Amino acid sequence: MIDFTTLTQDGGKLLDAVGVVVILAGVLLSTAALLVTAVRHKSVHKIYQAYRHNLARSILIGLEFLVAGDLIRSVAGNLNLTSVVILAIIVVIRSLLGIEFEMEIDGRWPWQRAGKPAKD
Repeated sequence: MIDFTTLTQDGGKLLDAVGVVVILAGVLLSTAALLVTAVRHKSVHKIYQAYRHNLARSILIGLEFLVAGDLIRSVAGNLNLTSVVILAIIVVIRSLLGIEFEMEIDGRWPWQRAGKPAKD
């Protein structure tokens, strides 16, 4: 019989693996899209901008899976002050990265109103 701790630890590891696969797939697909766009002779600025946006989107989605995996493993494991502090640091760093990627993708900070047009 599988106990709860083993199940949650394995589930957290699975979410981490999904996050890594999402990021790697995003890099591969973004690079493929870059090559297709480059063949169509678009401007270098637009190619670069599209590549960065596609990479940022895949990293942002992958980070969500990684954070979920960390949370599940941390909550199900032995909670002590050290593990809570480490988890808090990881969540803060990944949250700041998420905010930066949102800025990269949308051209505005997440807390700004969605009605404002994004910068190109």
